[in-house]
Amino acid sequence: MAFTLPPLPYAMDALESKGMSKQTFEFHYGKHHAAYLNNLNGQVAGKELANAASVHEVMLATWNGGKPGPEFNNAAQVINHTFFWESMSPSGGGKPGGKVAEAIEKDLGGYDKFVEAFKAAGATQFGSGWAWLSVGKEGKLEVSKTANAENPWVHGATPILTLDVWEHAYYLDVQNRRPDFISNFISNLIDWQRVEQRYLEATK
Repeated sequence: MAFTLPPLPYAMDALESKGMSKQTFEFHYGKHHAAYLNNLNGQVAGKELANAASVHEVMLATWNGGKPGPEFNNAAQVINHTFFWESMSPSGGGKPGGKVAEAIEKDLGGYDKFVEAFKAAGATQFGSGWAWLSVGKEGKLEVSKTANAENPWVHGATPILTLDVWEHAYYLDVQNRRPDFISNFISNLIDWQRVEQRYLEATK
């Protein structure tokens, strides 16, 4: 069976009041995300990889120790985008609470330090890529950036938040002003309840 595109967790126009337009979702989810999925299905058709239990399994199997196979980019982009959509909410924004807030204080020096580091990760990623907040191998939070489709999973970390800084993620809404896009994501879009849930699952 072919892999299928996970549905958005909200309507395409649900984040318009938060600065992310329906048009962006129509292109970003409806065309870019869908194309990664369709390309992956074409790549694995008739191969053993088509029998994998999940796209995540395909992604890890094709990372190949940093020399990724041809299926990796599409599989990773399907995973990365799904994770990105689920990192946002129409009721998102504000500051974190719970255990993840305690971990941000302990591991990163507090919320303001997290914001500074996350903004820097997104703004300084040259070209296309992603900014991440992850639980590292030692169980501590870490902020990182990756190029293209690469992500923390392939390095043994467990992401709990991501921001897509490929140009197609923001150009229709803010043109080339990536820092504005990053600031709006942090202030208005992060689903901290979902991030908390991911943190608890990663550290139990």
